[in-house]
Amino acid sequence: MVKWIAIVARGVVLVVAAIVAAGSMLPRNHKASRTLRLKRPPADVWPVLIAATEASDVPVDVLERDPPRRLVTRVTEREKNFGGTWTIAIAPVAAGSDITITEDGWVANPIFRFVSRFVIGHHATMDGILKKVAADLNEEAVLSGQ
Repeated sequence: MVKWIAIVARGVVLVVAAIVAAGSMLPRNHKASRTLRLKRPPADVWPVLIAATEASDVPVDVLERDPPRRLVTRVTEREKNFGGTWTIAIAPVAAGSDITITEDGWVANPIFRFVSRFVIGHHATMDGILKKVAADLNEEAVLSGQ
């Protein structure tokens, strides 16, 4: 039994070491963006979007607020593991509005960097917010972006 525990422990150490090594090779900074097209004008989208973003647990400072067109936030400096800015733009289009969220972010810890890139994905939070906005407006959430 002790032999199997030692084998499993070595395996776990090797996996963690591989994750740390891979995470260390990833760039600290990243840029990610997603866009959602809605059939509503920006003035209808803005309050729903603000409600969805305010539900986040991540503490942010508002750098710019220009309703119903633009919101720029930055993760507060109290957060040491990750940070950056989110620029949220609502642009009128012929059929309604395009909401684009652009994250200029960084992840400090190599393990978190690996998880953020390969497990969770840099788009996870913005995808969740945009899907919530679409659902709250009874629209389909078709996301595009990189």
